[in-house]
Amino acid sequence: MKLWDKGIDISGDIEAFTVGQDRQLDLRLAKQDVWGSLAHITMLESIGLLKEQERATLHEALLDILNTISQGQFKIDDQTEDVHSQIEFMLTEKLGEVGKKIHSGRSRNDQVLVDIKLFLRDQIKELTYAIQDLCSALLELSEAHREVIIPGYTHMQAAMPSSFGLWFGAFAETLADDLLMLRASYQMVNQNPLGSAAGYGNSFPLDRQLTTKLLGFEDLHTNVVAAQMSRGKSEASVSFSLASVAATLGRMAMDICLYNSQNYGFLSFPGHITTGSSIMPHKKNPDVFELIRGRCNLIQQLPAQLMAITLNLPSGYHRDLQLTKELIIPGIDQLRDILKITTSTLTQVEVNGKIMDDPKYDLIYSVENVNLQVLQGIPFRDAYQQVAAEIDKGIFKPKKDLQHTHLGSIGNLGTEVIRKKITKVVDGFDFEIADKAIKDLEAR
Repeated sequence: MKLWDKGIDISGDIEAFTVGQDRQLDLRLAKQDVWGSLAHITMLESIGLLKEQERATLHEALLDILNTISQGQFKIDDQTEDVHSQIEFMLTEKLGEVGKKIHSGRSRNDQVLVDIKLFLRDQIKELTYAIQDLCSALLELSEAHREVIIPGYTHMQAAMPSSFGLWFGAFAETLADDLLMLRASYQMVNQNPLGSAAGYGNSFPLDRQLTTKLLGFEDLHTNVVAAQMSRGKSEASVSFSLASVAATLGRMAMDICLYNSQNYGFLSFPGHITTGSSIMPHKKNPDVFELIRGRCNLIQQLPAQLMAITLNLPSGYHRDLQLTKELIIPGIDQLRDILKITTSTLTQVEVNGKIMDDPKYDLIYSVENVNLQVLQGIPFRDAYQQVAAEIDKGIFKPKKDLQHTHLGSIGNLGTEVIRKKITKVVDGFDFEIADKAIKDLEAR
């Protein structure tokens, strides 16, 4: 069944090519399509295009479909083009003429738009809580290993004293910045396009403010052309957020791969979460983190891919935009899996508490020696030259009694400050508003 069928037989290869992966990917949007339809029929009744009993009948039938989706039994037939067609076909088959009325005042264009925005809104919520869980795990590790000193590196050279407290906490706070980007994407996505139809509105007196409220959107895409132009742009905005998170996780994975190697020996993992070699019996490979690194690199390509699809497109709808689903949905799935495996494996990390016993790291305390002289009244540049001379002559003796007290340093990690920052960002999403609206919509 095709909603645009005019009685002309379409070539099979043309149909297969134009449908693409829609049937598979649209299964992910089925729940959101029902929600959009529930809001739409409520609005149609309010403007007199549906009778009260017709709306109630459609509402009940849509809830039955929603239940089928929740049970994992919803399917899109091979003869049906997409989720919108499948649901309308099911309603028409069950209800007859009443089912045919559901499409009044909308197009597949604004249907898929509202589906994608509702889907992205849900996915952002899941990712946000997964990131928050990872941040909590990182901050717990930061506190647990705050006393373990490790070398801090610049230019891949051992540079100054750091600690596992700093290292774990750094990624937690960086993820807080990534959450800010994700929140901006959420605000962009959380706008209602329903009623824009094919991108130019229509002659029905649609109440677009009502559907905005019913679906729990924060705002309305007021201009119908602007609503249509948000297709692709919304996905790209989310992809930049995904890429930002992936950059943080990929960097951490790279550190772990280095720190886990024998040349560093800073940390390790139990044998059951590492892999071995087919010929080298001693190997305990950090394959999980190597794959995290690789997959994060792929996610960081998403923005460029999505923007390439919309490059030089004029305003209005174009079939090119169908391809955005093929990128953003798997990208979200990848990041969700990465967050889950990162959190679970990090909770099993084994930290080496004797890293600094190795004399090769003695020189990272050179700045400590310089600063001690400065505190005694010696000008910094003179103290610097004196310590440099000691190093050159091989008589340098490190002062390992670290006195870092300022906020965010080895001796004052600021864990609670970072934790509050993360909580503040997460609370700013206001997920409860959308959740309550959808719950109320289903219960009408």
